[in-house]
Amino acid sequence: MNALTCEVLSAGYSHHTKPFQVASRKGLRNYLIRFQTEGLCRALVGDELVLIQPGDLLLYKPTDRYELRVEPEVQANGELAVFSGDYYFFCQGTWLDEWWNKSPKPRKAHIPLSEDILNLCRHAALEQQRVKGRSKEISDYYLRILCLSIERILSEQAFYSKKGKSFLAVQMKSYIEEHALTPLKLEEVARHVGLSVSRAVHLFKSIFGQSIMQYTLQIRLSIARERILFSKMSLEQIAEASGFNSYTYFYRMFRARYGMSPKEYRNADSQLDE
Repeated sequence: MNALTCEVLSAGYSHHTKPFQVASRKGLRNYLIRFQTEGLCRALVGDELVLIQPGDLLLYKPTDRYELRVEPEVQANGELAVFSGDYYFFCQGTWLDEWWNKSPKPRKAHIPLSEDILNLCRHAALEQQRVKGRSKEISDYYLRILCLSIERILSEQAFYSKKGKSFLAVQMKSYIEEHALTPLKLEEVARHVGLSVSRAVHLFKSIFGQSIMQYTLQIRLSIARERILFSKMSLEQIAEASGFNSYTYFYRMFRARYGMSPKEYRNADSQLDE
């Protein structure tokens, strides 16, 4: 009996600062997994082009119609601009067929911009682009892990949605993810779920094991890290665009988390890719 196959056909990180549009109205040939990491765009969900924000996951199966538009949108900082970044994976295989049919898959879902998910996306995309050794096989296995991680997150979200207080915590988490790159106040997070600040802070910490501001910082650093690796923005621009009020604070927090300065991190990655 042949082993189930999982093959990454094309993968990468797409970053747009100019209008962009693509459409497959006759339907896709393969599976497409697309994860928005920054900025805004619009994609076809059902029969409607809907706004796609950071943390939005799009899942398409073969024969599904697909359309993507990157146009001027009011960004998180309030400015009208063309700005969108995402990881994408075109893939095929019997393993993916089985994974897709195991449980209902939403066309669009919202999942945390966690460092774990971003790392999986990055490694799968980078390995796919290498041409030496067993990189293709490594990329395929990273994709399997990514799919299983997505399935677990969706299952956890469904579980939490059935529980009162846990659901409020998940709502706060989603709100933080959507607004982490803007000046974020505890009062705003608490107001979003109709709780006092003290109750919101206690609930979030009891469910997720970290404070609201710790989680906000985690998201900001993860986004900054991706921008350091994949954009040509200056480090000062990255700090500001990732929600940090000062470069000094960003520098200190980044070094504490990753063990090196933002500049050292960018230089180290450049040397690895050579």
